Amino acid sequence: MNELLVFMCDGAPVRGEIVSIGTAWQAVLERRNDPAPVRKILGDFVGAATLLTASLKFDGTLIIQAQSSGPIQLLVVECRSDLSMRATVKLSVDPDDIAPEASLGELLDANHTGRLVITLDPADREPGQAPYQGIVALQEHRGTGIKPVSSAAEAIALYMKNSEQLDTRIWLSSNETHIGGLLLQRLPDSGGHAHLDPQVAAEGWSRIQTLGETITDEELLTLPPSTILRRLFLEESAENGVRSFPPRPIRFSCRCSRSKVADILRMLGEEEVQSILAEQGLVETTCDFCAKPYRFDAVDCQQVFKTDLLSDATRPPSRGH
Repeated sequence: MNELLVFMCDGAPVRGEIVSIGTAWQAVLERRNDPAPVRKILGDFVGAATLLTASLKFDGTLIIQAQSSGPIQLLVVECRSDLSMRATVKLSVDPDDIAPEASLGELLDANHTGRLVITLDPADREPGQAPYQGIVALQEHRGTGIKPVSSAAEAIALYMKNSEQLDTRIWLSSNETHIGGLLLQRLPDSGGHAHLDPQVAAEGWSRIQTLGETITDEELLTLPPSTILRRLFLEESAENGVRSFPPRPIRFSCRCSRSKVADILRMLGEEEVQSILAEQGLVETTCDFCAKPYRFDAVDCQQVFKTDLLSDATRPPSRGH
């Protein structure tokens, strides 16, 4: 199952989302061979990106980047507003050197260097206009000490608190076949729930959180979102009303292309590309997200720098893709 369900609570200022990702997550993993703790972290962030993307109010892309000087040098998850997604991880150490029980703090926050960057990139962004970007450290400063975040869910909640000023609770779980997630978000009192007494609104938010805290990893990984919604909020539905919207499909999709690789070669410069050709006979690269290979021989590279039209630089390759 690959779907996301959005719901609203009429008796409390809360919107929520439940996500279940199966084959789309497997499509990511079949192109990778990461150690188990790295897969776990990547899966949780894929779930988080999908949940956050569902609330976008524009056509575009949400990008989660986690980076550090630790074993996980860079983690990237991209999710478009149509819920097509892709993900990758770059390690700074040999995969065999990562302990099976390694934590997120050990892998992504070595020496307290971890940073979480969330970018919102509208499709209609004007040339020269920068996308919105929020950055938060992967640790909390408490008194005189520093507490590393222990999970992707905690990292996202910290980001939402510091960058978005939105009360958000998120539960994430993943294994080698499935990703599951639940997000609860308190809506502004001035919005559609302005009719609620402030105390009633606060009590409603607290009540919904308490119900959310009963969710288990097994439920997130094995049950469809509609069943989870019914189990969690059965009493709430009877008393105050919980409205769900039609589920939205999720899929794996990579946007790499030969024309984009040609553009990268232009940025490298003709001198650098000619140097690679002289040494290796061709320029070869592999997409980090889908593992698709791209090869440019001398004629291909000549076309890249001969014209500004990418279409002319992307004739069918003589070998490979």
